[in-house]
Amino acid sequence: MIRCHLSRMMGERKMKIADVARETGLHRNTVTLLYNETASRVDMEAIEKLCHLFNCSVGDLFEYIREKTTNI
Repeated sequence: MIRCHLSRMMGERKMKIADVARETGLHRNTVTLLYNETASRVDMEAIEKLCHLFNCSVGDLFEYIREKTTNI
């Protein structure tokens, strides 16, 4: 599973979805999908713009969490 930390990062800076969309030039829907962690695909340009805005690396924005597998 890939976790997106956009909502946390926005909260720390008291930013709204509209603020991020305006500052990055990304479509509001793109920011909303990432904020709610419902995006299935993310454009590399979008990642670059978000990393630039929040002055972070890709690893700060996204995190890979290994899902537990169960053998029945």
